[in-house]
Amino acid sequence: MTFRGGNPNPGRGRRPAAPAAVDAGSWHELRQLVPVKSVSAQVHTAGRVKDLGKAVQFSWPGVYFEGRFRGTGLGVVLDCAAADYDVQVDGATVATLFTPGDTTHWINGLRDGEHTVRVVKRNDTPGDTSTFGGFVAAPGGAVLSKPAPRDRQIEFIGDSLTVGYGNVSGTRDCNPEQLKRNTNTDVSHGALTAQRLEADYQINGLSGLGMVRNVAGICPDVTYRTYYDRALLNVDGDVWQNPGTWRPQIVVVNLGSNDFSDLTPGEPWTPDSLAAAYRTAYGKFLRKLRTRYGVGTTLVAVGFDRNAEHVRQVVEARNDAGDSGVRYWFLDQAGLDFLGCDGHTSAHDDRVIADRLAPFLRSLRTGW
Repeated sequence: MTFRGGNPNPGRGRRPAAPAAVDAGSWHELRQLVPVKSVSAQVHTAGRVKDLGKAVQFSWPGVYFEGRFRGTGLGVVLDCAAADYDVQVDGATVATLFTPGDTTHWINGLRDGEHTVRVVKRNDTPGDTSTFGGFVAAPGGAVLSKPAPRDRQIEFIGDSLTVGYGNVSGTRDCNPEQLKRNTNTDVSHGALTAQRLEADYQINGLSGLGMVRNVAGICPDVTYRTYYDRALLNVDGDVWQNPGTWRPQIVVVNLGSNDFSDLTPGEPWTPDSLAAAYRTAYGKFLRKLRTRYGVGTTLVAVGFDRNAEHVRQVVEARNDAGDSGVRYWFLDQAGLDFLGCDGHTSAHDDRVIADRLAPFLRSLRTGW
């Protein structure tokens, strides 16, 4: 729920040994020797990316890239000095890359054969643009055709609770560097819920922002809605171009914790005016989602803490207006320890929430 100015950049845990990487010159020489497919031809991703052909750019947390290869090693091409990444081979994390910069990270010493690979952005860095340049096989190997997309798709819209802010810290007391290392969107409740439902997903989360007001009244000229349409969050006016493959059957909206954070002196809101503006904006946002995705998508509005009653009222109003595809879900705090940074939900809490949310989503009219 906390927004740390324009460039939140969390991450995770104890730094491993420095990853092996080729320098830029060696990498360019290698790329000249190996035919390179476009990134979109190499990998499956459901995230919001800007396709540049030989690379893709992105900003949102939790964006993942999945591929297949044959051989004993693989190079992962990244240009990002802000975010952290996990590299997973055959379902196991084999490397965590902390702000890797412009590099190719090599995974070597694998058994000779076919493998799956997944690269996932761990944290939210809305002040920066990240670039992924695809995969390159080690000598004697090959990058294979990309995995098929999953039939199910879920979009998660929210703030730091959706991001997984500081969720693997194990303590509420975190300095900025610890916060960076201890945010892992890949084990957020949204990612875990999608995993339980075997669905592709987007985690479109922004820490600190709300529907009409941000935490502690910061940045009053923008809200979450300012950025929702973008692929590159730090590019004013950017609009994500849906390639036509993103048609989520479920969209989960969890915004309001920041709206109803304590008012600070000098803010123009009263409790009543804030609540009224919040309900109005929330209703408009749901109508926008309905227009974008159509009647076949179920919209789930999450009630949490101080916003719960207002969200319930918004859902009832949409139902009364004839939209039966809007559903309310209450995020019960029972059993949560809030041991993430700054009192946010922990990785334990994310598992508990996913265990509760997944059955609810499975019960919806999607037939999952």
